[in-house]
Amino acid sequence: MHWTRWVLTVGWLLIVASLLYDPWTSALTASDHPWSPLRLTETCVQVQGQCLSEQPYQLGTTLFWGAIVPAGIFILLVFGHELWRRICPLSFLSQIPRALGWQRQFRRENKKTGKVRYELAKVSSDSWLGRNYLYVQFGWLFIGLCGRILFFNADRLVLASWILFTVAAAIFVGYWYGGKSWCQYFCPMAPVQSIYSEPGGLLGSKAHTSEQLITQSMCRTVLPDGKEQSACVACQNPCIDIDAERTYWSSLNKPETSFLRYGYVGLVIGYFGYYYVYAGNWNYYFSGAWLRQTDQLASLMDPGLYLFGQAINIPKLVAVPLVLGGCTAIGYWGGQWIEKRAKSHNRRQQRNLTVETIRHRIFTLCTFGIFNFFFIFGGRPLVQLFPWSVQYLYDLGLVSLSTLWLYKTWRRSPDLYSRENLANRFRKQLEKLQLNVSQFLEGRTLSDLNTHEVYVLAKVLPGFTREKRHQAYKGVVREALEEGYVNYSSSLEVLQQMRQELGITDDEHRLVLEELGIEDPELLNPDRQRSLENQIRLSGYRKSLERLLLLQSKQSDRTIPEPESLQDSATIQSLRRQYSITPQEEEWILSGFSGNASSVKKAEFLLGRLPDLVDCDCALNQPTLQAHQAVLAVLRENIRHKIELIVRSVLDTLEQLQSEPEAIPLAQSLQQTVPAIVGELLEQENWGDRLSTAILQCLTQAGEAQIIDPLDLSLQATLGHLEILLQEQNPLIQAAALYVIAQLDTERSQAIAHSHHFNSRLVQDTLERLLSLSSKSTVNLSLTEFPWFEKVVYLFTSDFFHRMQSDTLIALADRAEVRTYNQGDIITEAGDTCRELLLLIEGDAKVHYQMGTEVRVEQLHPGQTLDELEVLAHSNSENTIVADSETTRILAISVDTFDDLLDQDPDFARRVLELESRQLQRFVRSVQSI
Repeated sequence: MHWTRWVLTVGWLLIVASLLYDPWTSALTASDHPWSPLRLTETCVQVQGQCLSEQPYQLGTTLFWGAIVPAGIFILLVFGHELWRRICPLSFLSQIPRALGWQRQFRRENKKTGKVRYELAKVSSDSWLGRNYLYVQFGWLFIGLCGRILFFNADRLVLASWILFTVAAAIFVGYWYGGKSWCQYFCPMAPVQSIYSEPGGLLGSKAHTSEQLITQSMCRTVLPDGKEQSACVACQNPCIDIDAERTYWSSLNKPETSFLRYGYVGLVIGYFGYYYVYAGNWNYYFSGAWLRQTDQLASLMDPGLYLFGQAINIPKLVAVPLVLGGCTAIGYWGGQWIEKRAKSHNRRQQRNLTVETIRHRIFTLCTFGIFNFFFIFGGRPLVQLFPWSVQYLYDLGLVSLSTLWLYKTWRRSPDLYSRENLANRFRKQLEKLQLNVSQFLEGRTLSDLNTHEVYVLAKVLPGFTREKRHQAYKGVVREALEEGYVNYSSSLEVLQQMRQELGITDDEHRLVLEELGIEDPELLNPDRQRSLENQIRLSGYRKSLERLLLLQSKQSDRTIPEPESLQDSATIQSLRRQYSITPQEEEWILSGFSGNASSVKKAEFLLGRLPDLVDCDCALNQPTLQAHQAVLAVLRENIRHKIELIVRSVLDTLEQLQSEPEAIPLAQSLQQTVPAIVGELLEQENWGDRLSTAILQCLTQAGEAQIIDPLDLSLQATLGHLEILLQEQNPLIQAAALYVIAQLDTERSQAIAHSHHFNSRLVQDTLERLLSLSSKSTVNLSLTEFPWFEKVVYLFTSDFFHRMQSDTLIALADRAEVRTYNQGDIITEAGDTCRELLLLIEGDAKVHYQMGTEVRVEQLHPGQTLDELEVLAHSNSENTIVADSETTRILAISVDTFDDLLDQDPDFARRVLELESRQLQRFVRSVQSI
């Protein structure tokens, strides 16, 4: 490709040179030439009612406008931007400063260390240019088309000057900004590329399903061994050179995108239409006479319009921008009007097409239409020189290819792109699991499967256990977070389709996020910039650094040196500038070279989180909250789960370190912070076989954590700890935190209700009931004032439903009913059909078992379920249950509700089966003891 670019660039520059000096090609256009198809004829070409006087002309402008420009449009639609960007001479020439190492840099000095470093200048996304570059590029395109008609369609000297000015501008931008900034922010051809090559060319590749690390036309370098390496500096995000379709969908709803698409249609129609309204006939354009008007500049003040046989005395210098600007405005307003009508029609017909799909299809039709309209005119003066049969095949080929492009592009959608993207990520995770899939694929590989097949395969694989499914999904989420494809808050929605395919519940997703946050704390850090472009940039720097270290070791014939030892070398400094590496990024990358250093930093970060969790648990011990143990149990279990995840992760790090000197301080800190939980995990799990003796002694030595008296915590500190829990994605935790905050400060909870937005219906219901309370109330709130939340809490704390997923509990609670009984009331009677699962939530009850002639009575307490076996079997009750306290409250779940959730939630069914198996075992043992 490098040699191809050189050949094309040299050819392009030769054409430019021919514009300045060409004493040969005019002979081919002489009217008396014996065989040239380009020779002038005696036909009269009228302009504003008068025949043009024509002379033999050089072919530079004819080749440029008649062949090169139409070829570019053809390449974009058929082969995509990835080919055009890699062969474009301007793009190639704009990289000269990078190749020579002459690029503008910013001097950065670390005030603490005094070290000076230089960073490559890039266009900031927050700058005026970063926000408005599409308008800038479209403006250049508009000026260029006006300039063609007015100045340099046929004037070879002016055209050469314009091209050389553009080349100089491209080279200057390559010096002033890093990366492909000329292509991304300035080039007037860039809007044309977007229109014809997004979401993809007819024969273009799909970056989001590619196995190649260097996709499409992304920046790259060729190493001495012939391998390609990324040279991306993340000059734009998202980047069309990395994934054109991702760029298309991310910009689909932006106002500048609709202006570009609709305005371009009007601009192209206005450009070609102007030749007619100027000359008064089409022959002027199709004869190519406009390509050989050497007196183009002399006509600037002549009448610019000729309508109905009458010249309109508006100078051409004014008429051209007036017509092209008016057509652009009409195209934009017309496109907006059509889009509104299409959306209105979609609502009336209830076709349920998304706004994105409607706009995408209108854009697709615009591109299809304007492509074929362009080639009615583009290159036509040259095409008409061929026989009719060749012209027919030319037109048929263009229409056929554009129709195929229309068929391919029409079916694309953001959802389909997302499914393909996630399926490809999931396919990679399946490959990592090394499952035996050959018997299901009949000779195919995992990479041959389409989006739907890969999920179907996962469902039928015998070895794809629940644990492996969790592991695969976790890998997908990690990769999506690393690339910035999702973030903590958007991941639930973006990955919804994949969760449905794999049967992953929302609770499992939240658990995966918790685990990832523990394994890699930086992964969920909202302050860290994450994007595919940024990941590629850092990966390129890391690989370059690895290669440099390897070369250093070969030259010195010794082991690979540490990166820190070469930090001040000129080569490393050059790499930093080339990839725009900040000190924070370099520190992160260098820590990756030393596994122990990275692990120790991660462990220290996690240990730093433990005191906050301990303080949060302590805040739940406020005396005023002790009457709400059921709600506190929800929050305590969540806090304990997080602490256990952190402790396990630190123990994993200690296992890696073993006898390293950093291990002992980490072990001591862990033991001093949460000694009780550390002791429990060491007893329950086989850490004794995995940790060194010295580490075990530190973890098991006598000592107590600092006990914080809850009375020492101020109200504001307590509320601060509780508000942290509102950041959880689990709606049950959010609702519980709101309830506990309301117990301590009703006004503060109501302020939170006004200022925060929560998606869960349960949390919304809790907020509404909080807002209905009197803000001056000082009496403890009763759980009964929050009926839906109360039912969820009691389900969570019950023996039967404990540890079930929050979404399942919320759905059960929504359809459950609370009933109240007085002492002696019969709750169920022997012989009744069991149509409800009953959960005792308050008071006591007695179960009367009929054992032949005797009756055995068993006492029931809150949290126990009644007749669950009979409900699951849809049988009749064999026992009588009687209320045994002044107030006995029962939570009733209908068997239909229970069955619905068993059908919809396989995890719920599995959990119920496990619970009932244990219940049955206890029942059998009790009978045997009798």
